[in-house]
Amino acid sequence: MPDINYITADEAVKYIKPGDRVFIHGSAATPVCLVHALQQRHNELYNVELVSITTLGDVNFNQPEHRKSFYFNSLFVSAATRAVVNSENGDYVPIFLSQIPQLFRKNILPIDVALIHVSPPDAHGFCSLGTSVDIARAAVETAKYVIAQVNPLMPRTHGDGFIHVKKINALVWNKAELPEVDYSFEVSDAVKKIGYNVASLVEDGATLQLGIGSIPDQVLKNLTGHKNLGLHSEMFSDGIIPLIKSGVINNSQKKLNTRHSVTAFITGTRKLYDFVNDNPAIRVMEINYVNDTSIIRQNPRATAINSAIEIDLTGQVCSDSIGTYQYSGIGGQMDFIHGASLSEGGKPIIALPSQTNKGISRIVPFLKEGAGVVTTRGHVHWVVTEYGIVNLFGMSLKQRAKALIEIAHPDHREMLESAYYDRFEKALIV
Repeated sequence: MPDINYITADEAVKYIKPGDRVFIHGSAATPVCLVHALQQRHNELYNVELVSITTLGDVNFNQPEHRKSFYFNSLFVSAATRAVVNSENGDYVPIFLSQIPQLFRKNILPIDVALIHVSPPDAHGFCSLGTSVDIARAAVETAKYVIAQVNPLMPRTHGDGFIHVKKINALVWNKAELPEVDYSFEVSDAVKKIGYNVASLVEDGATLQLGIGSIPDQVLKNLTGHKNLGLHSEMFSDGIIPLIKSGVINNSQKKLNTRHSVTAFITGTRKLYDFVNDNPAIRVMEINYVNDTSIIRQNPRATAINSAIEIDLTGQVCSDSIGTYQYSGIGGQMDFIHGASLSEGGKPIIALPSQTNKGISRIVPFLKEGAGVVTTRGHVHWVVTEYGIVNLFGMSLKQRAKALIEIAHPDHREMLESAYYDRFEKALIV
């Protein structure tokens, strides 16, 4: 192994200069100490563009002192970036998660400096991108300069994430706990019912894709009696651990990566990070592979479980914005919804509570003005709320509207029936 010279975070980020485009490693791999060092240089820098998907930890760029120095061009909006992205100091790039590596490799968004978070080098000099390989692999390969936070608490994961120290220009040793996300808290009866309803659609031998949150967590809790499930998902969290340990998820029926669970990034608690550490049964791979529709469709009974902010009576799904306010991003929803629909026996599922916490219907006559359609009505199949399950595939506009009204919250069905009448019957009266 080559000799390693560690420097401080302050020394490392001195390489960044005005006008640079800087990639920030995302999710649980957010290199918080490097970001803080960069933020400390706000008086020296200007016109520095930051690009990232979800970031976790204390990395808020929506501060007055940062506004003249940094511009956050987000590829997927999260809580840490939501305010700045919706301001004059930020923006959002609508893109499928599977295609983000193309932005780097085709020089559409060339990266000057990549800030990454890795495990310590092994005996052969290889570090691991750990919990998030996703778009980070392409950023590292194409960046002109790579700065790494080296953390002994970052799990060493198998798959596409190995980076030799010779490919890293500056290394900063920083032992720090990874950001954690925990959805084990008590959830509403509605979410529990949705989890039960979705789980009833999952067949033995299915290959699962699901995200993080209370609904996916409840789905997983209802799968303990299933057999021979597989996992091919852009991400996963703590809920998969008992299913893998019990053998419910054994990946035996998958045609690709048989016997291995596949993901692009991992977000959860320390228990999860320890579980995936040096675990050869888990493969953390590039997002352009994991979310490739042609890959997803090859696994049997691919079952994609995604959520939404609202859905209109024709089946158009908005899952990334509240009107014109950018809340999250396109992400991998369409990658998996379409991939699952092409899989033999596959089921693309949109699961959502029938109403918000404030009692506003999520099934609506029309999407809010300015809302983004992430999943088109041509791609939507299964829709699940706590009030039932419908499959819109092959239904006409009128049939879809009636089906969705049946699974809406009872308090809003009269309003939706009135909207149905105005759109589909009143207009026909001469």
